[in-house]
Amino acid sequence: MGTFDFQPKIVSALKHYDRKTFTADLMAGVIVGIVALPLAIAFGIASGVSPEKGIITAIVAGFMISAFGGSKVQIGGPTGAFIVIVYGIIQQYGIEGLTIATLMAGVFLILLGVLRLGTIIKYIPYPIIVGFTSGIAVTIFSTQIKDLLGMQMDHNPGDFIEKWIAYVRNIGHIDLWSTIVGIASVVIISLTPKISKKIPGSLIAIIVMTVAALLLKQYAGVTSIETIGDRFSINSTLPGAAVPEMTWETIKGLAGPAMTIAILGAIESLLSATVADGVIGDHHNSNTELIGQGIANLASPIFGGIPATGAIARTMTNINNGGRTPVAGVVHAVVLLLIFLFLMPLAQYIPMACLAGVLVVVAYGMSGWRSFLTMARKNPKSDVTVLVLTFLLTIIFDLTIAIEVGLICACLLFMRRMAETTDVRVINEEINMSEEADMQAGNLENLTIPDKVEVYEINGPYFFGAGNRAEEMMTRFGRDAKVRIIRMRKVPFIDSTGLHNLENLIHICQSQGIQVVLSGVNPKVEAVLARNNFEQLVGRDNICSHIDLALARASSIVATC
Repeated sequence: MGTFDFQPKIVSALKHYDRKTFTADLMAGVIVGIVALPLAIAFGIASGVSPEKGIITAIVAGFMISAFGGSKVQIGGPTGAFIVIVYGIIQQYGIEGLTIATLMAGVFLILLGVLRLGTIIKYIPYPIIVGFTSGIAVTIFSTQIKDLLGMQMDHNPGDFIEKWIAYVRNIGHIDLWSTIVGIASVVIISLTPKISKKIPGSLIAIIVMTVAALLLKQYAGVTSIETIGDRFSINSTLPGAAVPEMTWETIKGLAGPAMTIAILGAIESLLSATVADGVIGDHHNSNTELIGQGIANLASPIFGGIPATGAIARTMTNINNGGRTPVAGVVHAVVLLLIFLFLMPLAQYIPMACLAGVLVVVAYGMSGWRSFLTMARKNPKSDVTVLVLTFLLTIIFDLTIAIEVGLICACLLFMRRMAETTDVRVINEEINMSEEADMQAGNLENLTIPDKVEVYEINGPYFFGAGNRAEEMMTRFGRDAKVRIIRMRKVPFIDSTGLHNLENLIHICQSQGIQVVLSGVNPKVEAVLARNNFEQLVGRDNICSHIDLALARASSIVATC
């Protein structure tokens, strides 16, 4: 099999496509498009860009993800997970910096898919995923307090702690009407699923609150409710393609944020695709999905969009309404395009407090507080440490630092756990051959360990930590031994660190006048030892396939001493 694994699901889906399937995809696509509209606007504004950029992202990236992705039902677009990182990049590097970072993230995603690393992304530790997802949710919630309460502030700090200090200081500048609109929006969104699961609560809230705000302004003289039009100039014309000028200094400066976008996009899209697989009984192609996500994140910024990935909520909406092929995702993008071209000017009347309410509900859904608390109570302390550290770093600093530090901690803890799985023990007096797997055929008698011979057994992979423990154990015993047998029958592999430790151990033994005999080395490990000249180091006769041969060899060595 080649290294390039790119098989878009839409190709296989269209081979046996029929009218019935198209009808189902059409209905699902229309509904998902309507559901995606308020979310795209809200995510765009919360990310620090104009509302139309959120919709452009949903149109362009949504189309590309469905056309080139590896999942039948994945719906792509802007998501809440990107709000924090996108807002931070814009504050530091501006819109042009965001465009460059998104393009770079697209390239990284394509490389991940081309190098067939789609399955590896799935192995990012769960505490890291829960930690930064919960952290993002808290951060999103904190960014929406100002608009939710209509708070009048001269400056809204970007730092999490400073932001809440500013909120407390300006608690007396809350607008009552905006607060009512924001809280009512949250209530409507929360109650809508109890009435109908097919009608998006966010759309109902936006329609009701927009009409209410207009009526209050027209007939009650309430002008304090800020709307999208008060803050942004709405543009419903499609932007032309444009690629920003890139310099090597800019690329180096944005490498970290771009990698964060890529990793976050990869995790979220593959999680979404995996969840969808369980519902529809299908299997997505992880590598193709990453390549599709990469193409989407190359196309989106060229047309003025922001980063995009697979969206679990919209994907589940697609499935629940009958969507079964990528055509539904294409229809969803077309529906958004039509809304953008013909209805976008109406978005200027949407209250900002209402959009804040939409994002508060999104943040609550993202928080996964039940999973967070369960993990914090029941998991090992090492996992809880990674969870809490990632969570705190996400809200106090930023997502890039949180993911980097979280991964480093998780890797270190993994290394420690793997090292602990390798056991080194000493065998005294005799070996029960009825329990042995590496004995010679027919030899069932217990083997007595001769005088001046020590037997040590390594059980598990021989890498970091294992060699040090073996060395410590051997130095605990007296130096009157003439031969040390190291049994390696349960060593499945040995890495470069293990090779170095084993070589060092052999040199120490030889300096003490003790001969080392290796026993039960499996063929793979023996091949590695041979390539690293261990036969010359210990002698070919001192690498034995069975413990009885090793004991016989040890006896002959002792006899000649």
